[in-house]
Amino acid sequence: MKKIDPGIPIKPSVQVLERMFTLIDVLASREDAISLKEISEKTGLHPSTTHRILNDLTIGRFVDRPESGSYRLGMRLLELGNLVKARLSVRDAALAPMRNLHKLIQQPVNLSMRQGDEIVYVERAYSERSGMQVVRAIGGRAPLHLTSTGKLFLALDDPQRVRAYATRTGLAGHTRNSITQLPVLERELAKARQYGTARDNEELELGVRCMAAGVYDDQAKLVAGLSISAPADRLDEGWMAKLQATAQEISLALGYVPTKVPTSPLSSSLHGSEVLHTPVE
Repeated sequence: MKKIDPGIPIKPSVQVLERMFTLIDVLASREDAISLKEISEKTGLHPSTTHRILNDLTIGRFVDRPESGSYRLGMRLLELGNLVKARLSVRDAALAPMRNLHKLIQQPVNLSMRQGDEIVYVERAYSERSGMQVVRAIGGRAPLHLTSTGKLFLALDDPQRVRAYATRTGLAGHTRNSITQLPVLERELAKARQYGTARDNEELELGVRCMAAGVYDDQAKLVAGLSISAPADRLDEGWMAKLQATAQEISLALGYVPTKVPTSPLSSSLHGSEVLHTPVE
């Protein structure tokens, strides 16, 4: 097997990707827009090839064309960069508290974030002793309305957005317990707003129940959900206070500043108050 010299940069196996990366590097070297002619000269690519690739990147918003014949990096790169940054910073802040919570309850603890109409699992603390098979790996996705964390995010949307979500997804179910009717989902989201927590009652996976609390950043924005998964007959309601305390610990590490106003965290995000509390159930 041929060894790779670590001193030699590895090139993409697809030529067009190599050219695309080269174009992006040239655009990144300048703060202002660059003409097509100059980009072509710097990359050594034919102007027609340069134009074709830049046009495709413009369609994807990776490149902007402020005026005919000139280009600069697009906002899509900033959006993706911020998404990666947020995931990394939240994960770093959450990892130790998640592990501590897992030691207390001996059940899987999940950290997940919203991406479009789904949540994506970005971290998990678990062990074989939990007695439950981990069914959602890091990087896995699930519909918002079928998960406890997803409901936290949906509860922040106004009624029109929730209806639009229901239309797009059809509220497809995975189990006999899945919420597939909009009025039922709206009632569930109302409870999430009231208590600042949410639950999944075997809606994503039969035999598995979950509870979730929100993680907030320095702008009091819901950036992630922290959830506990357990066999349906072993989920302990007494864990909720521990879960909320852990979510608050992570939020404080991200710069979240709670106030003394006794409102739920979801209400605080909706109305501007910055608060985390333990609801009375």
